[in-house]
Formats: sequence, structure tokens, C-alpha cells
Amino acid sequence: FIHLLRPTPELWTMALPHRTQILYIADISFIISYLDIRRGSRVIEAGTGSGSFSHSVVRSIGPTGHLWSYEFHEARANKARDEFTQHKMSDFVTLTHQNVCKDGFNLTDAADSVFLDLPAPWDAVEHAKQALRKDRTTRICCFSPCMEQVLRTVSALNDAGFIDITMYETLIRPHDVAQVPVLQPISDIEEKLKKSEEIREIKRLRQIAAKQKTDESAHGEKRKRDDGDDEQDLAEAVDGEDAGSGKKLKTEDDDEMADSTPSRDVVNGSSSRGQAVAFAPPLQKISVSKAIVEVRGHTSYLTFATLLRPMPGASPPASSEDAAVPLGSFYCLAAVHRGR
Repeated sequence: FIHLLRPTPELWTMALPHRTQILYIADISFIISYLDIRRGSRVIEAGTGSGSFSHSVVRSIGPTGHLWSYEFHEARANKARDEFTQHKMSDFVTLTHQNVCKDGFNLTDAADSVFLDLPAPWDAVEHAKQALRKDRTTRICCFSPCMEQVLRTVSALNDAGFIDITMYETLIRPHDVAQVPVLQPISDIEEKLKKSEEIREIKRLRQIAAKQKTDESAHGEKRKRDDGDDEQDLAEAVDGEDAGSGKKLKTEDDDEMADSTPSRDVVNGSSSRGQAVAFAPPLQKISVSKAIVEVRGHTSYLTFATLLRPMPGASPPASSEDAAVPLGSFYCLAAVHRGR
């Protein structure tokens, strides 16, 4: 059978041709959530790469939003542009072949959020600040594979006046889910152990008595024994059975257990003896999960930061030192975060 599935960004992420390292669902969903990307949002992405993140963003912003995507590699940019056109996304995506670290985004006060997937995102932080809207609070996310890049990016974000700088690492831990029989109560297990010990003791006494009768018939008289020799005689009886013919002495207890054990040839509720046999109720099962020890390897670090809108009637600070001047509650909050 062949099942045709409606195209989704998740399926495209799994099936797309890899021109670069791509983002997967765990990171994509986290980024979209923390950047507050929703219907009608205007988003900047640099660089485009294989278009995995672009498809999810377009679905989130809908026809009323817009995505500006930038790719410095011309061949990859042309290929991504063809895919956007084929997937009927060209009306919502503006793809530009450009090095944003040097030339910027050619936008001013246009975007609600910026996502930077670049080798040197710190070089594009100032350009991103210029492209972000100033009439509302905006956010930025930088995708970096090593901690050294994160440190340089954090320094650039601090110098540019961003606040609430936080870094996250997304890891996936699968769980193995299975069904197992319900555990028996401790009282039932304890009762079975007691019965087993009682049966074992009865068998031990019967074996001792049978051994005594055998000795009396063989020697014509009963051997005199001390009270402490019973355990030794039992061991000799057991060893004699194992070393001899290998057959155990059949006791009445064995007969009782044989009668209580259901026959294997029970068919359609009747046994070979012609007696009706009741089927045992099916075992109840519960679902349990076990976390797999191995965790999927590290992909990248996600560094988020917030850019607050300027206070009405106040000019933005000229430098990071000027941010400590009490121009309003927003700038005081920014100074506290940068000091942290």
C-alpha cells in the first residue's frame, strides 16, 4: 500500500536534500516559541541553508506575515528560491543573496524577531538591531555550535543594549514504553512462600521416614540414631537419589500437586479426563516507560535576547556605560541584566 501524506514542515525536514546542517523539530519548535513567532509576525532569518527552519516559520506566520531570508552562498540561495516557489511560499518569503555580516539586512524598523544561523553571529548583531522594530519589544536568537561562539555573541548583545540574555541547549531523551503484567500483592507472594515451605517440610519428613523403612528392611533391625542425625540422613537420602537411578521418591504431595496442575491438552474448556476446566482470566497489564540511557548528541546552543522599545521622548543611550543613567524603568532593568 502507498499512503499519500499532506506536506508539512516536519515531513520536509525529514526528506529535504541536505545542502547544509539543518535544524530539527526539537530546536525549531523551541525557537519559534521563544521568539514569539505567530500569525502575522515579520521575521528575519540568516542564513537560509537547506530551508528547514524557513518552512516552519512560514506555516507559523501565515499569509499575513512575512519572512526575510538571507543566504551568502549563491548556489544555495538559488536552490532554496526554487523550492520556495515550488512549495508556493514565494508570496510570503523574500530570499536575498547577501552577506549580512558585512552588508546588513537593508531593513530598518521592520522585523518582530531575528534568527541568526551564522558562523559569526556577533558581526550581525548591530545590523539586526537596526532591522528590528522600535515600537514594540523584539527578540533575537543566535544558533551556535560551540561555547566560544556563544561567549562572543553574548558580549556583542550586551554592547548592543539587548537584555535578558539566556542560552539553552535542547536534547532529546527517548523513552521505551512497554506493557508488563500487574505486579502481585506482597501478601499473595508471602502466602505462596509459606505454602511452599510447608510442602517442602512435609516432603523432607516423608523422605526421612522412607529412608528409615528401607534401612530396617535391609539390615533387619532399626538403627539407633541420635536426635541430631535427622538432617544428615536426609542429605544422604537426597544424595542417594541423585547418584542412583535419578528418580525421586514419589510422595502423596506430588500427587496432590499433579492433580492441581491443569493438563496441557485442555481444548475448548475440557481436559483429557472429560472434566470441564475453567479458563484463567487474562492477566492485567500496565504500561511502563524506561528512559533510554544514550541521549542524542549536542546540536547547537540557542542564545536568546530581548530588545526593549525606547522610552517615549527619551533618546537611546550612546554607550553601555550610559545605560546605567536612570532614564526610565526599562533602562534600569537593562542595567541590572548587563551587570549580572
